[in-house]
Amino acid sequence: MDVYEAVDSRRAVRAFSDKAVPHETLERVLGAAARAPSSGNLQPWRVYVVTGEPLVELKRRATARAFAGDPGDEREYPMYPAELTSPYLDRFGAAAAQRYAALGIERDDPERPKKIAALNSDAFGAPVVLFCYLDQAMGPGQWADAGMYLQTVMLLLRAEGLHTCPQVMWTMYRKTVSQIVGAEEGEQLLCGVSIGFEDEEVPPLRTERAAMAETVTFVGA
Repeated sequence: MDVYEAVDSRRAVRAFSDKAVPHETLERVLGAAARAPSSGNLQPWRVYVVTGEPLVELKRRATARAFAGDPGDEREYPMYPAELTSPYLDRFGAAAAQRYAALGIERDDPERPKKIAALNSDAFGAPVVLFCYLDQAMGPGQWADAGMYLQTVMLLLRAEGLHTCPQVMWTMYRKTVSQIVGAEEGEQLLCGVSIGFEDEEVPPLRTERAAMAETVTFVGA
């Protein structure tokens, strides 16, 4: 699979099979992803890869919190700006409606928040979840570095025939995650990334992207 195919076929999968992901594949991907760019070569990411019984326990605890209507731990950073405006709000609304309708959760369902949280806290059935942390002393530049690192990881996983779903949702249960992974004092959870083979019995969903003219300006061309 070349890089263009990996980019084109990468999408947030929300239905994974229970097929095990070989440990050597994860090691190969994460070893190669270390070449991702980072300003000053800080390599600011700290990654925990959770599988097996620890992941089962994490899912159990997080799902229990979701079904109990737990609003989650205090945010360490906002998931989105307080007031989204057009065109960002339009894109967000369209994608959310499409995404959760495909999962059988309608917008007017009074249990919608709990159902969404429960699906997320099960990592959509993925057998592997990668958690990316940064030292609390790091700033926006290092957060950008972590984003480039995670994209590198996700593209390499596509090259291995695997799919992913990045989930900022895990920050809602960051204390539970930290208990399971043993995160060190001062480490801040950026997000989780669910990893696995796609459940091919579930119809795939691919959200649309804005036209290039909406997001790209060529200067001097």
